[in-house]
This record gives sequence, C-alpha cells and structure tokens, in this order.
Amino acid sequence: MQNSQLFLILKTFSKKEFGELRKWLLSPAHNQREDVVLLFDYLSTNGHLDSDKHLKKEKIYSKIFPKEFFDDAKLRQTMHFTLRAVEEFLVYQTLQEDVLQTQIILASIYRKRKVDKAFQKSVRLVEELQEKLPNRNQQYLRSAYLLQQEKYLFLDSKARTIKMNLQEASDALEASYIADKLRQSCLMLAHQAVYKATYNMGLLEEVLHYIENNQLTDVPAVGIYYYIYKALTEETNPAHFEKLDNQIRVASHLFPQEEMYGIYLHAINYCIRKLNSGEEIYFRKAFELYRKGIEEKILISNDTIDPYLFRNVTAAGLKLKEFEWVDFFLHNYKDYLIEQHRDNFFRFNLARLRFEQNDYDAAMTLLAQTDFDDVLIQLNAKTMLLKIYYEQEEIEALESLLESMRTYLNRKELVGNYRPNYQNIIRYTKKLVRLNPYDKTRKEKLRQEIATAKLLSEREWLLKQLEGR
Repeated sequence: MQNSQLFLILKTFSKKEFGELRKWLLSPAHNQREDVVLLFDYLSTNGHLDSDKHLKKEKIYSKIFPKEFFDDAKLRQTMHFTLRAVEEFLVYQTLQEDVLQTQIILASIYRKRKVDKAFQKSVRLVEELQEKLPNRNQQYLRSAYLLQQEKYLFLDSKARTIKMNLQEASDALEASYIADKLRQSCLMLAHQAVYKATYNMGLLEEVLHYIENNQLTDVPAVGIYYYIYKALTEETNPAHFEKLDNQIRVASHLFPQEEMYGIYLHAINYCIRKLNSGEEIYFRKAFELYRKGIEEKILISNDTIDPYLFRNVTAAGLKLKEFEWVDFFLHNYKDYLIEQHRDNFFRFNLARLRFEQNDYDAAMTLLAQTDFDDVLIQLNAKTMLLKIYYEQEEIEALESLLESMRTYLNRKELVGNYRPNYQNIIRYTKKLVRLNPYDKTRKEKLRQEIATAKLLSEREWLLKQLEGR
C-alpha cells in the first residue's frame, strides 16, 4: 500500500496545495463522494502519509467506513476515485499557471462554438500576453504557431476568397520546430557523450544549414541551442562558445529558470572538457558561469543547490584564488543544500578553502568532523590530508595515510579513470618523499614522469613540491 500511486503523489504536496486540494474535493463540481473526502482528510493529517502503520489497508478502511467489515475492493474503489480527483486538480492547477495556453484553448472553444467576437477578443488577449510575458523559448514559439493555426481555422470557416495567414502559420511552425529540434539534439548529444549511446539526429544537418542560410541565430530560442550544438561538436573552434557565452549574458531573462539551468550546464560542461584537455583559460569562464548562475539563482532549483554543484562551484573559485567570494558563497548558500548533506558538504568545502588559505589546523579539524559515504569525496579528503602532512613534514603520518589510501582504493569499486589517477597520486607522492634532493638525475627523471603522466589530477602540486626540494 505504501507504494500506491495516490500516496506517492500526495507526498509531494505542500501545505498550501493540501489546502487548495481540499477545497477542490469539497466542491460538488469536482467531487460528490464523501468517502473520497474522508480518505483525503485521513491521509493529509497527523503525518499519516509518512507512517507505515497508518497506511495499512485495514487501518485506513476503519477510518473511512467505521461501521463496516473490511472490504478490499471497496477501499480500492475509493482510492481510485480519490486519485482521479487529485489528477484532475493537478491538471487544472497546471493550466491555470500557463495563462497563455489557457487563453489559446479558450479561443479554440469560442471558434468551435462560432462565437466570433469572443474568439477575436481572446486572440487579441493572447497576442497581448505574448508581448508581456518574458519567456522567448521554444514554448513561446509553439504558442505563436498554435495561435496562427487558430486564426487560420477561423478564417477558413468564413470564406476561401479572403486573405489567409498561411505564410504566418508556416513561419511560426518552422521556428517552433527548429528551436525544438535543436534543443532535443543538444540533449541527445550530451547524453551520448556520457552514456556512450548512439542516436540518429534525423534532419538536423538540414536544419543547421537552413539556420545558417537564413540567419536565424538572432531568434533566442534558436541561437542559444545552435551555439550549444556547434560548441559541443566543434570544440576546437572557440568562437562558438564565445557566441554562446554572449547569448547567455544577453538572453538569459528570456528563458524560464528550469530551462536556463540546463543551458548553463551545457556551457559549464564545455568548459570542463576544455579544462580536461589542458586549456586552463576556461577556469575563469567556468567560474563566471557558476558565479552568475548562483547569484541570479539560475543554478538553484526548488530552493536547492545540488551538493556536487556546490562542490564544483567551490573548486572553481579556489582554483582562481577567489577566496573572499568562496567564503561568502559557502556561508550564505549552505542552507540551499538539503539537510541530509548540508553539514558534511559545508565542512568539507570549507576545509578546502582553509587549506588553500594555508590554515591547515582549521582544515584538519573540519575534515575530522565530516563523514561521507561517497568514495570520491573520501579520496579528495584523503588527498587534502596527504598534502597537509607533506607540507608540514609529518612524514610518519603521511606514510601511514598513503598505505591506508592504497588499501581503500583496493577495497572500493571505481569507474573510469579515477582509480589510476589516485594510484598515480600515491605512487608519485611516495617517490617524492623518498627522493634524495641532491640527486639531480633522479629529480629530473621524476619531474619528467610527473609532467608526462596521463592521469594525474595533482600534477601541479607535485611539480611545485618537487621544485622546492
């Protein structure tokens, strides 16, 4: 019963939504079954949805039908009608929030009922709303096409000799399709890179040529995804990313927050790929995207920051020694982390900041207070301790830590390049500790090994320590 669709959807409701849903259920226009109201009242009070013992079928039935013997079929029927009422409420609520779509539907209703003046009034209202609403994304273009389609159907029902809006409808459909096709193609391309999937892009090449030949990149919903796609597929040409970056700066207010979140991630992931190929200029570009995305709450979804995004924002700021901003970010945005991860991620990232500020005692104290199940974060924390021990010449503690890291790596499952990377960190740190600083030949050999190692995230730190010996 705990996995019932009804229970699962109700668990997502806010206190305000519960109040609005109850009003909906009490209206005879939406529900005429008393058992539905009784079931809803039971589920929505006293934390019953979060308690297994209160979700047992017999317990629920006794509260709805106190004078009857348990009837499983009857309970399921009540649950069915309650779920249907909840779903109708959610659809209505969504339509109410989409004012533009609601008005287009209303215009369609007036057209079908041949109430011409009301239809024309609705069309004018839609056009006014289109100009006032801030979004200029694919959904805006789609609504523009649907409106043109309604106009055509209205004109077509009057006389075939009058001037039709077929060109306007065709242009609107074209713009809507191109924007949607580009966005979908960018999603497919990004997914393909991560999961090694293979997708057929269909008419995309023809779409790209059409955009270029008709200079459609000035349309925000087209231009921003065109440059995302070109940046992803032609990484060696930095001009595409520069144009994307510029479009993000000037057009971000034209897209809803959820969509802009995805656009930012496309741009940030491009920077990360360039960084992985050794182009460190993209640290600044990634950091500026992170900073703007955080400060404008684009990268904050449902009042929540993803903990790994929180970590990446910190890392970018530390790399550029933006210590003051990182300190501000950690303390002022930690409450956007979900409670489950808040303390650990805050302390871990604050430890990274204190380490970069050479406050090793504070860093070690913070690390001692963190407890992570995540293998990579554990390895990051151990690597930070490794550097502290080395720089403070705590050689005995360092040797013990290196051995514990080796054992930890052997016990844990790691995908991709993570294992060889950390194995290299351990290997070259051991060589660094045991190096005779007066043996120039061995020192140069080690420098070359570190410099040319394929997988070594701490290359810069190791070379710096080697130069200091």
